[in-house]
Amino acid sequence: MTDERPDLSGRTVGLIGLGLMGRPMARNLARAGVRVVVHNRSRGPVDELAAEGMVPAADPAGAAQAADTLILMLTDTPAVEAVTDALLGALTAGHLVIDMGTTAVGATRRLAERVRAAGAEWVDAPVSGGQVAAEAATLTIMAGGTEAAFARALPLFQALGRRITHVGDTGAGQIAKTANQVIVGLTIGAVAEALALAKAAGADPAKVREAIRGGFAESRILELHGGRMVSGDFTPGARATTQLKDLTQAEALAEDAGIDLPAVSLCKELYELLVDKGDDGLDHAALYRLFS
Repeated sequence: MTDERPDLSGRTVGLIGLGLMGRPMARNLARAGVRVVVHNRSRGPVDELAAEGMVPAADPAGAAQAADTLILMLTDTPAVEAVTDALLGALTAGHLVIDMGTTAVGATRRLAERVRAAGAEWVDAPVSGGQVAAEAATLTIMAGGTEAAFARALPLFQALGRRITHVGDTGAGQIAKTANQVIVGLTIGAVAEALALAKAAGADPAKVREAIRGGFAESRILELHGGRMVSGDFTPGARATTQLKDLTQAEALAEDAGIDLPAVSLCKELYELLVDKGDDGLDHAALYRLFS
């Protein structure tokens, strides 16, 4: 864990994936002095950041040719697999690939092997904190990879986050993120049901939330996501469809590990209902809409 903010002048980093998280992360790297090369499947975010002085790349290989470090901030495992395939021909000894999205553990380990076979290094470093933390450069970062690869990545992490932990070898960062998303998903469900119960029983859910804050029920989710629930503002910081994807990956990892997680399975079913209702683009706190 560190709060140090490094000066990264002279370093060039390619950032691929400019969604809700990727764009503010690119800006924070640029503020730290990084020459940032950007690529995205749709052109709009690339043009937006190019207007701020960042360097556009036509494709992932072009980003690899311009930078010795590549950060992937992509939506799901298939996207990470596709971009890694596109990078492989351009990777050389000395390249470092950092996957900062939430990717399946098995796929992470396979992709890391392919990247290393090309002579490059791999770090899986998923993040927590959502768009708010990405903008404030206060992301929680959980990393997996060799000590040497993590040491190379650490100054970049210090420009993006506050709490940075090297969890273990390849895949360990994604295991930690899966555990994180289990807690997030189940806690959102608990807060949603509690506030819906308060409303159905005749109390103001906003007042109930105010009353229980600071006690044993206090959490970051009660603070932020509970606030979204009582206000009805579900502008996405993290989308419901992403939470469903993460719980699906958690369920698969549990099966691979030989354990049963019944609460995860139930929570996943609830998010499936939410997505089926057409609320997939809303914030994951919109789970409240199932009950209220």
